[in-house]
Amino acid sequence: MKQTDQRQTGRFRRLWRWLPAVAWMAVIFVLSGREGDELNTVLPLFQQWMPWMESFDWGHYFAYFILALAFDFALGGRADRWSGKLLIVALCGLYGVTDEYHQSFVDGRTPDVLDLRNDCIGAAMAVALTAIPFIRKRWRRIAP
Repeated sequence: MKQTDQRQTGRFRRLWRWLPAVAWMAVIFVLSGREGDELNTVLPLFQQWMPWMESFDWGHYFAYFILALAFDFALGGRADRWSGKLLIVALCGLYGVTDEYHQSFVDGRTPDVLDLRNDCIGAAMAVALTAIPFIRKRWRRIAP
C-alpha cells in the first residue's frame, strides 16, 4: 500500500511541474487574443530607435523564452539532455503555430511567420542559456 502511495505522489509531482507551462500558455493565448488596435505601442517605439530590428517582435521573443523555461522546469532532469532541449524548442514552436492560427480569428491580427521565427528564437535562447554549465547548476537548484 505504501509503495502505491509513493507512486501516486510521484505522478502528482510530475503533473504539478507542468502547471507553470500550462499557466504561461494560457497567458500567451489571452495576449494573442487582443485585437489589433489594443496592441502595445512599445514595439513601434522600440523599432523607431532600432530600425534594423523592424521585423523582430520582442514580445514574442520574451513570451517564448519564458515558456521554454517553464517547459524546462516541467521536464526536470530530462531537460538536461539534448533530446530534452530539442523537445522544449519543438514544443514552443508547435505552440507558436497554434498561437498564430488563433490570431487568424482575431480582428486586426493575422498569422505571421516572422512571429513564429521570434517564438523559436526566444525558446532556443532560453535552452542555450540553461545549457551553460554554471547557469544549469544554479537553475537546477531553483528547478530541481
